[in-house]
Amino acid sequence: MNYTSIKEIDSLQKWVKQALKIKENPLKNKKLGKNKTLVMLFFNSSLRTRLSTQKAAINLGMNVMVMNFGSEGWTLEFEDGAIMNQGASEHIKEAAEVVSQYADIIAIRAFAGLVDKEKDNAETVINGFVKYATVPILNMESATGHPLQSLADAITMEEHKTKHRPKVVLSWAPHPRALPQAVPNSFVEMMQLQTEMDFVITHPEGYELNPEITKDSKIEYDQDKAFENADYIYAKNWSNYKEYGKITNSDPNWTITADKMKGTNNAKFMHCLPVRRNVIVTDEVIDSENSIVIEQANNRTYSAQLVLQKILKKLEKRK
Repeated sequence: MNYTSIKEIDSLQKWVKQALKIKENPLKNKKLGKNKTLVMLFFNSSLRTRLSTQKAAINLGMNVMVMNFGSEGWTLEFEDGAIMNQGASEHIKEAAEVVSQYADIIAIRAFAGLVDKEKDNAETVINGFVKYATVPILNMESATGHPLQSLADAITMEEHKTKHRPKVVLSWAPHPRALPQAVPNSFVEMMQLQTEMDFVITHPEGYELNPEITKDSKIEYDQDKAFENADYIYAKNWSNYKEYGKITNSDPNWTITADKMKGTNNAKFMHCLPVRRNVIVTDEVIDSENSIVIEQANNRTYSAQLVLQKILKKLEKRK
């Protein structure tokens, strides 16, 4: 069992309830991961993802090994048939099989390059390991998705569930750097699995996400209109998908402010972190009682633990 996309969840509602059960007693299955090893490979830096996933593995009794490819590993070649007379020292074919001998589960984090759309959409790194590894693969964020984050987001929203049918808004916000679409992509896919919530995406015209992901999700180009009666505001920047990887809009009017939040239904503010304060969101909003960003970060442990637990149980059944 791999977990590379939020689409691999058979029932989001069931998974969220299971994660909340884990949260009540995180050490209940401490023996499940005994003598099992999680190898975590980072092609990009991390704070929440690394620590929460490592904590989740420890809660399950697993051994954990971590490697940062940016500073510690050989540069990998992912193209089949490549003539390796340039920078790459090792091919994914050997690397994935070798790491599989040391691991029971391999977790990988590799961002989009934001240069070649086709290459990023092909998920070269994560799919290379899926193809050649002989153990399950866990996606800790890839070029186009962050399924652990979106599962944690679903857990967090369940904990703050309203009595009425809630309205959830994913809002683009400005950022000085070009960021990938992974987090918003998985959030959109997660919301498409929600059966009892209304969902709106708001962003400047021309900043549409991949239409194959957004599908028939509602898009509103007027941010104030989108915010009307919202119960959750999820802020996130992403670079241009059409003019791939470019920053074609830095409009500060899209920053989430207290005035904009007044137009909501006393909405909870969400963000995956790290966040650029007073660029993405003002201090007044992120430091308010309605900000649940720290809770989101905490729930990253339980989203990872649920996935690891499911994989470990499948491995047990194979015996």
